[in-house]
Amino acid sequence: QVQLVESGGGLVQAGGSLSLRCEASVTWETLPTMAWYRQTAGNQRDLVASAGRFGEIVYGDSVKGRFTISRHNANNTIFLQMNTLNPEDTGVYYCRVEAYLTRTGNKLYWGQGTQVTVSS
Repeated sequence: QVQLVESGGGLVQAGGSLSLRCEASVTWETLPTMAWYRQTAGNQRDLVASAGRFGEIVYGDSVKGRFTISRHNANNTIFLQMNTLNPEDTGVYYCRVEAYLTRTGNKLYWGQGTQVTVSS
């Protein structure tokens, strides 16, 4: 079983910065991928950024050059530094973790979500 704890987010003016943190508590699982997704009203969850266990990084097109994801494998934590925020970045940000056990294979776990609001 994997438990996720998210923190960060909040309200910021356009052009400002915020950071998010997600820590995963695991029993025996390895975590091939840890990622942030964003959901806006009426829309599906879209990838913001993901970090693989061996350093692979992927960003969504809308955040390239503004957001930075980092991962600390020792404590199963990812950070998302969000700079130059604009109102289109507003939404609920979810941490998603891919967890692997030999016995059960891959499973996905989602955090509870944290609100990010960017005012114009």
